[in-house]
Amino acid sequence: MIINNPSKEQIPSLRALWKEAFGDTDEFLDSFFGTAFSPDRSVCIEEDNNILSALYIFDCLFEEKRIAYIYAVATKKTARGRGLCRKLMNFTHNLLKGKGYMGAILVPSDKGLFEMYEKLGYKTCCFTEEFEVLAQGCPVEINEIDKVEFAKLRREFLPEKPVIQEGENLDFLESFAKFYTGKDFLLASFEAEGTLIATEFLGNKEKASSIVCTLGFNKGKFRTQGMSRPFGMYYDFSEGTHPTPEYFGLAFD
Repeated sequence: MIINNPSKEQIPSLRALWKEAFGDTDEFLDSFFGTAFSPDRSVCIEEDNNILSALYIFDCLFEEKRIAYIYAVATKKTARGRGLCRKLMNFTHNLLKGKGYMGAILVPSDKGLFEMYEKLGYKTCCFTEEFEVLAQGCPVEINEIDKVEFAKLRREFLPEKPVIQEGENLDFLESFAKFYTGKDFLLASFEAEGTLIATEFLGNKEKASSIVCTLGFNKGKFRTQGMSRPFGMYYDFSEGTHPTPEYFGLAFD
């Protein structure tokens, strides 16, 4: 058994594992492996030339210190129950600490995963609010912007103690989402089955219905800052000498 960074030649095996675990489309995987994948920011477990488990890392900043967003942790179905996820995560934590990262953040998709990552040392630190609206109200002034302008404005709209996500985070997000701003709001969104999905909305929530209307949708689903839903979990490599993030907004679920 080998735990190491995968090579680009192993991308077909990584894609196969990802599709088995998450069921994402080839288009989505093309976006990820074309914009965000790097062997240096990936870790896998290999046995007999077969990839059994893998994860991916996005570089982020928190209080000017580098932290890792650990993404798409997966283990092959036939290899589950062998403790591979724990081995993969422990190896990754040691690797990240050795490279000077201050911590790692991830977004569990369900209660069972929250409990699993808690056993690995993660603590829930970030919460969000999610809500749905129908299109109504007068059109609102809204402008489409590029990722450079979005990154600049996002720093102005973020709440206290946020994780800064730029670089490959926005390269990947741009591959399937669009960025918009108005007088008192900022959002990254995409369309899914005729619905506007705001993967992150910052600013005046009262504008949500008008935004949906202005962009030509009948309804929208918004994720924003709030306290109603446990969202991100954080593993502190600094043993309490560095603050904990309180907001993490761009999860690529």
